[in-house]
Amino acid sequence: MCDLLWLLVVDQRKEMPNVVTKLQASGKSKREGWRTELPSAGLRAMVIEKMKEEKQKDATWQGKCSGTVYIGGNEYEGHFSLINEACSMFAHTNPLHLDVFQSVVKFEAEVVAMTAALLGSKEKASGGQICGNMTSGGTESIVLAVKASRDYMKAKKGITRPEMIIPASAHSAYDKAAHYFNIKLWRVPVNKDFRADVKTIKRHINRNTILIVGSAPGFPHGIIDPIEELGELATTLSICFHVDLCLGGFVLPFARKLGYPVPPFDFSVQGVTSISVDVHKYGLAPKGTSVILYRDHDIRKHQFVAVTEWTGGLYVSPTVAGSRPGGLIAGAWAAMMSLGLEGYLDNARLIMEASKKIEKGVREIPDLYIVGRPDMTIVAFGSDVIDIFEVNDIMSSKGWHLNALQRPNSIHICVTLQHVPVIEDFLKDLKDSVQTVKANPGPISGGLAPIYGAAGKIPDRVMVEDLLVDFMDSSY
Repeated sequence: MCDLLWLLVVDQRKEMPNVVTKLQASGKSKREGWRTELPSAGLRAMVIEKMKEEKQKDATWQGKCSGTVYIGGNEYEGHFSLINEACSMFAHTNPLHLDVFQSVVKFEAEVVAMTAALLGSKEKASGGQICGNMTSGGTESIVLAVKASRDYMKAKKGITRPEMIIPASAHSAYDKAAHYFNIKLWRVPVNKDFRADVKTIKRHINRNTILIVGSAPGFPHGIIDPIEELGELATTLSICFHVDLCLGGFVLPFARKLGYPVPPFDFSVQGVTSISVDVHKYGLAPKGTSVILYRDHDIRKHQFVAVTEWTGGLYVSPTVAGSRPGGLIAGAWAAMMSLGLEGYLDNARLIMEASKKIEKGVREIPDLYIVGRPDMTIVAFGSDVIDIFEVNDIMSSKGWHLNALQRPNSIHICVTLQHVPVIEDFLKDLKDSVQTVKANPGPISGGLAPIYGAAGKIPDRVMVEDLLVDFMDSSY
């Protein structure tokens, strides 16, 4: 058995350069002709025409991308136009300078407060001290929550060898945070319903545990973890509990009002110490806007970094970035104020209905199955009959950009306002793609199915990690 395993690993190591070469080749071809030096004479206003030329080379994204663009319509009118104007108006501002740009400081505080109000800050159970900051995105929000939890638990319990426990479905941002902050990470299996397994998480808790995690919903399958049970566990053992609402923060409060069966997920749940929520997803704000919230100021203080011995003066910063783009903060404020509660409610109705239609349509394709029971706007599906990654390649050839998943092999679509008008087109193309793969199984030229398939079968995950790092290193 050992000899066979050794031969398998050797064979995989021989194959790995071929996989890397295929990935790198596409990246290198795209980079040919990229500028490496400043022009001798500046283009001045002509640079805008140059940018328009480059933009024409982008893939068609309108209605074709899983997630990615959450605002409906096209980028030259309506809500797009509004937030673009707001960003432009405040493009020169930086909230680091509190005394100069008081407008964006106010905008940030109000975006945080309005977001918190959607997530239980007005409920008595929240404690009435919900606070937070805006960040550059969900990853930074999660990274800050982990950092704050680590330092808070060090101050509270004296933990110097911190560990955190996350379900297998939790976002990769936790891996990044663990890497950055030297935290031991336990990524534990989910249950048969693809939800966080509370019993398994409990078994991994020890005296060094600082944090457990739940998602509402999780990115892979759109499934909400048992937040109440996890909150009870965190409360009983006096550890931190972060809820990832990056996807659900601007949908679930409204889906609940619309009558959808939404379990508790916010600060009304005892034990929740922090929540991340992206405004640039279903909040329809410009890209680069998220919010990190804490149950109280005692926890949030551990997010900050204060420097007292710098010759440049006394310095304190709330987030990873020092300088931050005030234009994006202004764009987020404009998005929320322009839509209001009624606008978000209408949007939630549209995307929830669209998601249910897509889920129903996928279930009606005999060779596919839905992964779990999606609670929100992500529909993940796989197949026991055909290679789902080959289906994804055919869909890609038709202009669709879906997300490939693993364990189990599957793909998903994150439904946005862009998809509301094209539901039937999506289902027709999906059905046709399934039939194409059934009739002609095997990878198509230039497709990624062999790469996904090979990566999923390699038991040496360090080898796969090296593959990903080599790909990233060659992409920029």
